[in-house]
Amino acid sequence: MDPVGDRIWTIPNLLSILRLIGVPVFLYLVLVPQADWADWWALGLLAFAGVSDWLDGKIARAFNQASRLGVILDPLADRLYIFAALLGLMVRGVVPWWLMAILVLRDVLVVVALPILRHYGYGPLPVNFAGKAATLCLLYSFPLLLIAGHWGVVGDVAQIVGWAFAIWGTAIYWWAGLLYAVQGLRLIAQTRQAEPHDLDTRRTPPDPAHGSAADPAAPAGGAADGTAAGPTSNGAGHAERDPTGHAADCGPPTSDRKGATTQP
Repeated sequence: MDPVGDRIWTIPNLLSILRLIGVPVFLYLVLVPQADWADWWALGLLAFAGVSDWLDGKIARAFNQASRLGVILDPLADRLYIFAALLGLMVRGVVPWWLMAILVLRDVLVVVALPILRHYGYGPLPVNFAGKAATLCLLYSFPLLLIAGHWGVVGDVAQIVGWAFAIWGTAIYWWAGLLYAVQGLRLIAQTRQAEPHDLDTRRTPPDPAHGSAADPAAPAGGAADGTAAGPTSNGAGHAERDPTGHAADCGPPTSDRKGATTQP
């Protein structure tokens, strides 16, 4: 599979954009008309959200259409649908407020962790399998809870199954959040352990017996101060890294002012 690219107009991105457009439409259908026909249209939108969430991932992998924009749009659409469905069902008295608070709190903690990861040179962590499973459980539960008040016995069965999906989805949602926290803490710990060694390497003066940067006998590739050229700093004193913990390859060094060597 090709690496994630900068493409915008791909089929997975189009599906994600359509899902995002459907969020306000879903809220309108659930909150404003409050009629049977509106509930069925809202159910159709939720079904489209669940199917397209699965389909855009399959298409991206099968046709090498993964993109950086898709990495952002896909989870954003999932979270907005979860929030919209919870808000609509809470206003109509179908689900209690504490269920929405539990799920929103988890997302708030994930958002708060992003600048901390960025400080250490890491971007957003990739979505794990538990997070995808939790999202699917929740997206399955909301349509069932929405029709729980209809059709008598069918509605009663839908309420039981819907709450089962909601409880399992909430538990897995938090479990996925804990996995993100563990992964992030490990990456931060690895970076902090590597920093003292990097600083010692950069600050150790050259040994006159073995030459210096100004000495023609000095090792090739050394910087002007006799230290080895390393990865660029991201502004927080850390090399830009991918989530695996490796420094990002920023290409060959270029000189932006006399006597200073930086990465482009």
